[in-house]
Amino acid sequence: MLEIGKYKMVTLTYDLRIDDEKGEMIEQATVDKPLQFLYGAGVMLPKFETHLAGLKQEDPFQIKLPKADAYGEVNNDAIVELPKSVFLVNGEFDSEMISVGNMVPMMSSNGQRMNGLVLEVTNEIVKMDFNHPLAGEDLFFSGKVIEVREASDEEVAQILSGGGGGCGCGSGEDNCSSGSCGTESGGSCGCGC
Repeated sequence: MLEIGKYKMVTLTYDLRIDDEKGEMIEQATVDKPLQFLYGAGVMLPKFETHLAGLKQEDPFQIKLPKADAYGEVNNDAIVELPKSVFLVNGEFDSEMISVGNMVPMMSSNGQRMNGLVLEVTNEIVKMDFNHPLAGEDLFFSGKVIEVREASDEEVAQILSGGGGGCGCGSGEDNCSSGSCGTESGGSCGCGC
């Protein structure tokens, strides 16, 4: 039976909670919609992967990641006020999309994709938070390894070239549905975006 290690395809289920096993559930990967990823490809939180190393199919796991090993502290420099004119499309401001509580996909000046949470909208500015939704939180995962298998050369090449790596903890994907491999609050997918 294969062990989780570099360039193995790993499939697992988990419940992700804030702080500990009794904390608020914020994400779940189920048997019907598990997390699948290439171990060692750099798409997952490094300490999350470290705790999974050596596990085999059917092994249960519990992983507590302090915020320093997850998404760090909330960075106040990532909370910014942008001119409302930045959000004009064809001279119009989309007040439905750019409203308090919405996550808005944006691009930095160097072309990096990022999501921003709208905190405030005034006549002049839109205040946004570009911290990861789980910044400042200790994370607790409990789950089970469903499968460990050799990755094909094609899978390794595709994932390492940025062509996809699964959804969930560290993937950076943001197309997942709420409640399974996505945040309950409708934020960005997984604990790695």
